[in-house]
Amino acid sequence: MLKLVVLISGGGSNLRALLEAARDAEYPARVVAVGADREAEGFAHAEAFGIPTFSVPFSSFPDRASWGDELLTQVAQWAPDLVVLSGFMRLLPPRVVRALGPDLINTHPAYLPEFPGAHGVRDALRAGVEQTGASVIAVDDGVDSGPILAQRRVPVLPGDDESSLHDRIKIVERELLVQTVLDIANGTIDLEQESTA
Repeated sequence: MLKLVVLISGGGSNLRALLEAARDAEYPARVVAVGADREAEGFAHAEAFGIPTFSVPFSSFPDRASWGDELLTQVAQWAPDLVVLSGFMRLLPPRVVRALGPDLINTHPAYLPEFPGAHGVRDALRAGVEQTGASVIAVDDGVDSGPILAQRRVPVLPGDDESSLHDRIKIVERELLVQTVLDIANGTIDLEQESTA
């Protein structure tokens, strides 16, 4: 049974998908704690499922390194097998990535390496592409540049705006995340191997 710590910054819809998947006794992962870099709406999902939460506000620290050190301390006390960045909108310091890797994954609302960064959905619309997608990656020191673990295309429909497109991508993102965690738990995906490939 994989122990997960999930880090969020917003509404936590991917977190909710993991919590619901874990209701099934056959699903081989459980969320043991949920953390955020601010007061996040997604904490409500954790509370509804009785999952402990913690917050490490970036604004409370003099620099990114000291914030990262405290975040790492908070995560480490739960001894997770896997840390999931789920809509976590802050870049982790390299030391934190090294400490948590290779058992550190992230979701992204684009078909990487297309449209990395904080505005993947908006960038896809601006580029006028006919399709974008969703990806789950292993985290490295770059911006959405780690090994791709799973991804799927999502069409851009006529009349789509950022909100409508993002809503459809999120559905795919949730499915990919739940399946990727399952694949890591059952050994179909080997994060150690992925990180050295």
